Amino acid sequence: MARPLFSSRLLTVLTMVGVSVGLGNVWRFPYMMGKFGGSAFLVIYLVFTLLFAIPAMMAEWALGRETRQGPVGAFAAAFGSTTGRTVGFLLLFTVLVANSYYLVVIANVVYTAVVSVAVGFGNTDLELFDEGLRHGGIQYALALSTLLAALYVIDRGLQGGIERVSKWFVPFFTLVMFYLVFSAFSLEGAVDQVRAFLRPDFSALQAKHVFAALGQAFFSLGLGGTFLVIYGSYLRPEQKLPRSAVVTALGDAGAALLASLFIVPSILVFGLDLTQGPTLLFSTLPRLFAVMPAGRLLGSAFLLALTAVAFLSTVAALEVLVGGLNDLAPGRLRRRKIVLFVGLVEAGLILPSALQPDIIGTLDLVFGSGMQVFGSALAVIGVGWALGRTAVLRQVFGRTAGLQPQAYSLWIRWVVPAALLYILFNYVYSG
Repeated sequence: MARPLFSSRLLTVLTMVGVSVGLGNVWRFPYMMGKFGGSAFLVIYLVFTLLFAIPAMMAEWALGRETRQGPVGAFAAAFGSTTGRTVGFLLLFTVLVANSYYLVVIANVVYTAVVSVAVGFGNTDLELFDEGLRHGGIQYALALSTLLAALYVIDRGLQGGIERVSKWFVPFFTLVMFYLVFSAFSLEGAVDQVRAFLRPDFSALQAKHVFAALGQAFFSLGLGGTFLVIYGSYLRPEQKLPRSAVVTALGDAGAALLASLFIVPSILVFGLDLTQGPTLLFSTLPRLFAVMPAGRLLGSAFLLALTAVAFLSTVAALEVLVGGLNDLAPGRLRRRKIVLFVGLVEAGLILPSALQPDIIGTLDLVFGSGMQVFGSALAVIGVGWALGRTAVLRQVFGRTAGLQPQAYSLWIRWVVPAALLYILFNYVYSG
């Protein structure tokens, strides 16, 4: 059975941007800017993206394209059958659990979007809204509906499903965010607020701010030895990895910046709390839309765009699971049966997070950020040390000689793994 490949360079980039841009950028990035040093955090984040995240992205793609396998097969090729398959199955299990609570968070976004579209927050009892947000039955039904929609996309395959939704959802998100930024800057006093906020104060940076920026650079691009490995296995041989990685990273960072340029000035103009942290999306923003001119229209547009990119992230997670399992027995197990199996398991795993949402934070500490860094570190080590220097440089640059490949080889073998292990050590230590 021939390996499916992306149909064009444009759709490759749109799909990769769709994988990267999700709740981590639109929800996580603005509140982290507000909490960890403002525009100084942004500058450090961009530097770390360029120095560390982009090389790691190319490495994970190279691992997938060289092996033409998902996580299990790719790590088996790098580390040997026993160790590699164990690592691959561990990472698949991580994605399975992480996606289960991520679906509940998407359900929260969908619920918030429905309220905004139907009645708007200016006419809504916010306490009643909060009660619905905590209602396990409602959130489980919405999460299950999102899962079914994502499974339908996965069942249609790479070109008929994943590419098709990506080519609509990513441009839709981009257009909506440009409109929202324009609307935010039209508010009286917004430009002055943004000018003050974007004036970097590096003297106020602390070690935890730098650590947070380094972590965000890896988290936002979907690094973890899973998403980018499986999608890397679908890359065409002629696709230039450095150029694609830079474009994807710019799209990812641009999405985060657009979200921030809407959320930050709007919140500051109306005197709300930008440093509130993870509750910014479901606590502060509904109150913003309740008092903001045209808040119902703007809030609905923002939440629908957020739903679209969050949906693409859960599609990518399910493709990791379905594609990874399908690689184990491509001639014996039909993909549709694997889709059904993954769907049934996810439906069961969603239930605890929907009924007890307080556990999501704990699960994310283990299966989200922590395991994501661990998986990416293993992928980079596998590429830099185990897969073979010649194979990696051929995948990344199309050649093995020259100053650029030599510098990349040293960087990906020594510096990037050290940065990832540093993140992991500090993550465990601070947790």
